[in-house]
Amino acid sequence: MAEEKSSFKGLGQVNISDNVISIIAGTAALRVDGIVGMSGNFAGDIIEMLGKKNFSKGVSIAIEDGNVQISLDIIVKFGSKVHEVALAAQKNVKTAVENMTGLSVVSVDINISSLVFEKNKPMGQF
Repeated sequence: MAEEKSSFKGLGQVNISDNVISIIAGTAALRVDGIVGMSGNFAGDIIEMLGKKNFSKGVSIAIEDGNVQISLDIIVKFGSKVHEVALAAQKNVKTAVENMTGLSVVSVDINISSLVFEKNKPMGQF
């Protein structure tokens, strides 16, 4: 994700790093009710253990000709309507990335990697 994508506007060149797009997407996903976290890789887990919040955790992107493809690995609260949570995440992420970067989001793929249970709540109750 060290690659930078360019967009020419007005007086000069504007570069938006892949990491910035990942942070926008991850933050937008975490704002969806029912998503309790993002599932990441080993490096992302190490960063969080060191006390730093990793907002790009669980997000991967690909950019080609100004078109962005986003993949999210999310953790959903048990009892949530998973398909509704996923759809809300897709819409929220697409809107946020397009509004903040001016790039076109062509797909937002959602991978539900885990469910978490609320503390002190019996499993039989939703």
